[in-house]
Amino acid sequence: MGGFFRNFSFFSATLSFFILVGIFIVLYMYASDSIHTFGWHFLVDNVWEVGEDDQGGRFGGLIPIVGSIFSTLIAMVVATPIAMGIAIFLTEVAPGFMIKPVSVSIELLAAIPSIIYGMWGLYYFAPIVQHFFGGSGIGLLTAGLVLAIMIIPFMSAVTTDAMNTTPDVLKESAYAMGATKFDVIKDVIMPYGKRGIIGSIILALGRALGETMAVAFLIGSVMRFPEKITDATTSIPVLLANNFAEAEDLELSSMFYLALILFVVSFTVISLAKFYFLGRSQK
Repeated sequence: MGGFFRNFSFFSATLSFFILVGIFIVLYMYASDSIHTFGWHFLVDNVWEVGEDDQGGRFGGLIPIVGSIFSTLIAMVVATPIAMGIAIFLTEVAPGFMIKPVSVSIELLAAIPSIIYGMWGLYYFAPIVQHFFGGSGIGLLTAGLVLAIMIIPFMSAVTTDAMNTTPDVLKESAYAMGATKFDVIKDVIMPYGKRGIIGSIILALGRALGETMAVAFLIGSVMRFPEKITDATTSIPVLLANNFAEAEDLELSSMFYLALILFVVSFTVISLAKFYFLGRSQK
């Protein structure tokens, strides 16, 4: 029986690795035509034109790559301080009767389907952005702000759990030495829970990079390079969702090329964050 569980656990541990490799191989195989045709120039070309008749067309991934990066960046910049504030409030500031209702409300935000966020953002949030920042209300800024609202529950929940692991004796010792609540949060709770805090940021980053439906409602879904933060553009997941069903031949291969880029970028960013930052936090 011991050998069975040992073999089963080994199989379970290695299965994710083979799935990861399999996904990469499939994406590369279907993207090979576009890779051989456009090469690295695909990354800096902002033209996406379908050819006529027997012409393959010209495809470049710069616009959706930029759209994905900037919408994710806006979301992370907005969501991170808010999520940290929620976690600090729940662990150190909120009175006992408020902790449960606020926690449940945050969890309910995480349970809302992304398409609901997209519809809400389109009909309620976009006019607000239009009023205060100009433009049509549909663009990078609106997509990034709604994306931030979507990832706040994940980040705050994991951060709250990480902060709650701080032993009471450490906090009480800091208070006994004259530390203020701010000092305890900054010098005791945050350093003790930094592995979980960094993990929450990594989790939210992965969610933001691959989000599709909500962003498709709000980013504009146009192949146009954004000159302003309020301009409409597109992202890799949105382009794939909108055009994949009708794409053929070289365009289809170019979409797999974009999917491969998104896969590699997500894997690289999350891996670097995990092995570098979490590695440093253990020292």
